Amino acid sequence: MRIFHLALAGAWEAAQASGTYTVSTIGLDLADVGFIHCSQAEQVAGVHARHYGDVTEAIWLLTIDTDLLTSPWQLDSVPGQELPFPHVYGPLNVDAVVAVERFRPSASS
Repeated sequence: MRIFHLALAGAWEAAQASGTYTVSTIGLDLADVGFIHCSQAEQVAGVHARHYGDVTEAIWLLTIDTDLLTSPWQLDSVPGQELPFPHVYGPLNVDAVVAVERFRPSASS
């Protein structure tokens, strides 16, 4: 399965140097939350609008192949959300990221 994560440019650069990514979401690390927040494709725009709309730093959209993860992951129901959200329950190994592109929100998001 392919899941997605919005990453600030500086955090992604640090992960590439270390080999693992541990940012859960803006201002929170894996150690703070217990997992890394991810999205299904249909959820990315909404996550950006809710949590990243005011960010001025470059944001990267990471495409993660769950078959390549070394940490466990699962789809978790979130109250008020129709689709479950994927969460990675450990560090994200950078070689599980199969694509990285600059995130550009559409005019409708």
